[in-house]
Amino acid sequence: MTIQHPDTDTGRLASWRLLARNPVTLVSAVILVVVAVVALTANWIVPYGINDVDVPNALQPPSGSHWFGTDELGRDVLSRVLVATQASMRIAVVSVAFAVVVGVTVGLIAGYRGGWLDTVLMRIVDVMFAFPVLLLALAVVAILGPGVTTTILAIGIVYTPIFARVARASTLGVRTEPYVSVSRAMGTGDLYILSRHILPNIAGPLIVQTSLSLAFAILSEAALSFLGLGIQPPQPSLGRMIFDSQGFVTMAWWMAVFPGAAIFVIVLAFNLFGDGLRDVLDPKQRTTIEARRREPTNEARRREPTKEARRQER
Repeated sequence: MTIQHPDTDTGRLASWRLLARNPVTLVSAVILVVVAVVALTANWIVPYGINDVDVPNALQPPSGSHWFGTDELGRDVLSRVLVATQASMRIAVVSVAFAVVVGVTVGLIAGYRGGWLDTVLMRIVDVMFAFPVLLLALAVVAILGPGVTTTILAIGIVYTPIFARVARASTLGVRTEPYVSVSRAMGTGDLYILSRHILPNIAGPLIVQTSLSLAFAILSEAALSFLGLGIQPPQPSLGRMIFDSQGFVTMAWWMAVFPGAAIFVIVLAFNLFGDGLRDVLDPKQRTTIEARRREPTNEARRREPTKEARRQER
């Protein structure tokens, strides 16, 4: 049986209530749901084939037949943006999932075991942190070659140390809790303690970090594709579409604006949703928000005349 903090269920209920009261978080969640639906159904809802060349209609502005206009080869920009969004979301989700599995495993082991193992694992993580994110991703792609699989692996490796750090820091705070000590004293195996007692109780920070990492994974994929090291033509990608639009910015602004807007909206939605999750899953932040919400009520109560005051007035 999983042992959790006694206030876990109450805290979770309060967290979801606060989340539901935050309009910015709700709007970002709706946007992400729409993006997810588009990513899942893009192949069926595109109005034109992503590689249907129509040179006579090249560089046409947005219209009723082509809502986002056409590119230099007459291809429908809307269709390509939808399919490119699907590809970006797939790469972001898979790469962050890889980072979560590897990073959380390393962080759990390092934080729980401590000692020399913690020191060795964290020094490896520190070495990975020493490289700029994009530079490390470029190094991985340069070694393995461009492509979707390489892009997923590169982004996953880049964000693995972040999850390792978050998991380790959270584990250090949980491993000394009484329920963990009791479980260890009862002879429970380390794997069981890590998976059933510690991991559920550090899920909050990991969920927040996952949301934020998805946003940066979208940006990383777009950057790699912009440099020609990510998704390869003829498969469309948001970053590659922006790169191809460079020579047509003055005469066909829509070629850059719509892919760029897609990246902006998705990244902003992930960031706002992550901020909302942080506010409600972090106990300190949740207490501050609840206190701010109670301030008007408390102020009104202070201003309300007491029964004794009413009697004196009479």
